[in-house]
Amino acid sequence: MYKTALILYIVCFSLYVLFSRQPDYFDGEINVAVIHFDKDSTANKPQPYALFQSGKKTYSVNAAYLFRSFAEGEKVPIIYETSQPEKAAVYSWWGYWVTWGETLFSIVLLVLFYQIAVSITKNPSPESLIEQLEYKPRKKRKYED
Repeated sequence: MYKTALILYIVCFSLYVLFSRQPDYFDGEINVAVIHFDKDSTANKPQPYALFQSGKKTYSVNAAYLFRSFAEGEKVPIIYETSQPEKAAVYSWWGYWVTWGETLFSIVLLVLFYQIAVSITKNPSPESLIEQLEYKPRKKRKYED
């Protein structure tokens, strides 16, 4: 039961990740951006921003993300849709494909649903046990008439 639940989880989570990214992976364009640190208006701390050009306009995208660090002037790939370049994202495994919130939430759901399935099937009723013990599969012919 562990293997089935884990395989189902991996398949569902992989499909969810592949088709739910914004900007869209299949329609987006990948470009190179340069990291520049600016002071954040709310916390007055330097925050990394990715600066890139699309056409003749320069865009700035917040590049700060949990467990990810950058250096000033570092070149990073970004992904954006040509219709909305201001909604670009730094194209990386951690932060674009896998986010900490989605990962944590999906693992909690996996454990929760597994515990529910185990608790439902753990203590069957006496009638159900008798039925399972008395069950004898009938012989099936290879070809039914």
